[in-house]
Amino acid sequence: MPRARVTYKNAGVDIDAADRFIGLIRPLVRTTGRPEVLGGIGGFSGLFRPRLAGLKKPVLVSSTDGVGTKLLIADMVGKFDTVGVDLVAMSVDDVVVLGAEPLFFLDYIAVGKVAPAMLVDIVKGVVRGCREARCALVGGETAELPGLYAPGKWDLAGFCVGLVDEPKIIDGRTCRAGDAVIGLASSGLHSNGYSLARKVFSPREIKAGLWRELLRPTRIYCTAILEVLKTVRIKSMAHITGGGFYDNIPRVIPDGFGVRIEKGSWPIPPIFKKIQRAGDVDEREMYRTLNMGVGMALVVSPGDMDRTIAAFNRQGVKAWTIGEVVRGHREVTLL
Repeated sequence: MPRARVTYKNAGVDIDAADRFIGLIRPLVRTTGRPEVLGGIGGFSGLFRPRLAGLKKPVLVSSTDGVGTKLLIADMVGKFDTVGVDLVAMSVDDVVVLGAEPLFFLDYIAVGKVAPAMLVDIVKGVVRGCREARCALVGGETAELPGLYAPGKWDLAGFCVGLVDEPKIIDGRTCRAGDAVIGLASSGLHSNGYSLARKVFSPREIKAGLWRELLRPTRIYCTAILEVLKTVRIKSMAHITGGGFYDNIPRVIPDGFGVRIEKGSWPIPPIFKKIQRAGDVDEREMYRTLNMGVGMALVVSPGDMDRTIAAFNRQGVKAWTIGEVVRGHREVTLL
């Protein structure tokens, strides 16, 4: 009997399914468009013509990130339409901490086997995130990688480019002792600490209802921050992601200074207390692993504290004074 011919499809890669997927997402991607975008998706690259009028020294700012093991929760319950929001949030809010406006975003989805319906749900989340951040989704890549990923296994990564005028870069160098630290409310765990959450909660508990809290999308702050920056001078910003308070805040504080955080100055959402109780997790470990209800920490002058909080409240983001800058060695102390 003659041997059957080998095709790319029976080797594990279905180009036709990938083409159907592109056709399905094309109208979704168009909804993220900005005037600077030239052309559409489907080419080899995305085109973006930035508006530079009024900028003395334009500086491009870039960031890339993923979603981590939160994807395993999505797999566990078969819900894929929120993790794309997380993907966008992780990069756009890393860009805005420097005072930059996110301009455009690209995603990378790697799968063992293309499943168009699942991939469309993922992209719906990416599109939602881009629209919240007001940045354009100008392209991406969907890679079907049999052998590297088993069927049903997948991963996400994203890449964002922003723009800031060099004189307006926010880098923390003007922070001084006595400055106020303001915390912006998180929507939950965001996209960090999921290995810990999966360790302390059983799959049964997660499937029984905890998944709703664990899959709550990461809050996107950049639009509110850029609006507040029009009227308030923010000296420094830290995106509270992996590493929590202890590792992230010192990255944006100059030498010779530290930060003192007052516990109890903001409400900690119940999910964090559930994790701590379920795993008997040490308090320091909680604040080093999770955001504990504060997704972004800002430093402002004491005289700007009240109007900064009021400005974020007007943008629909709860904010609290949670501490102050002190003399020290770029460390965080929780009291």
